[in-house]
Amino acid sequence: MKVAASTFFVLLSAFVSTTTASCGHGTSFAKRMTHMKRDMESGKLTKRVEVGKFGYLGTQGPTNWHNLAPENSVCKTSKVQSPQDITSNSSTLVTKGTLKLNFPNIEDAEFENLGTTIEVVMEGKNASTTVDGKVFNLKQFHFHTPGEHTINGEYFPLEMHMVHEAEDLSIAVIAMPFQLVAPMPNCNTPVLTTIAPHLEAIAKPGTVTETGPINFEALVSAINAQDMRKYGGSLTTPPCAEGLTFFIGTEPLPINVETFNAMKAVIGFNSRFIQNPIGSANLLSAR
Repeated sequence: MKVAASTFFVLLSAFVSTTTASCGHGTSFAKRMTHMKRDMESGKLTKRVEVGKFGYLGTQGPTNWHNLAPENSVCKTSKVQSPQDITSNSSTLVTKGTLKLNFPNIEDAEFENLGTTIEVVMEGKNASTTVDGKVFNLKQFHFHTPGEHTINGEYFPLEMHMVHEAEDLSIAVIAMPFQLVAPMPNCNTPVLTTIAPHLEAIAKPGTVTETGPINFEALVSAINAQDMRKYGGSLTTPPCAEGLTFFIGTEPLPINVETFNAMKAVIGFNSRFIQNPIGSANLLSAR
């Protein structure tokens, strides 16, 4: 089965004002921007990351993104927008094992609060996914609460986006939904268990900390064991640019209530509304 990823070419300079904390953060599309800032209480210099210049509520939210910056105009006009309701009609089946994940365990990674999401930086960690012989390097993974995509109309409390980029600047995103589970021992996705203790250190937008060791074996096994759904869409954040290929997990991963509440308390609400089917008029075009 042939699975292709769309090529995504964008001039970075045109989008700096609004994409510093977009879903494409850390790729050639939206370079990660950090700086050092002196803490007023301790006097120590600490690393800070640039925060997003958009939001999810009121005039900063998705219904008004097109007015926040000229480059966001496609948020209102594009007919190829994400997220989508994932069905057999809106997506293509990708059988299990088609995606070849190579996520080595790591000793640590930077963990940051972008104001619009929380993100684990994977640049230089040698993690990748291969699709039909084409290698996509994992740049970062971040989270949305509630989940952005729905599956046959069902929404999920959390969604993780693993953002990859190939040498030709193609962007592929593995999007995994999470489902709440009853509190039982070891009933949590290990990657979440690893990062949860560090949430307090990045409670404020712009803050950066370290994750400590992350073991990806359980995550990779869970993805390898399930079929995926594929479609061509867009960034789910400004500037809503087209050209991404999404691979959506069909079997939600577990998250316990304690971990979910801790993540939700830091992330807040950061989910764009479901868009019209690909090819249909933009929901905002009549506004």
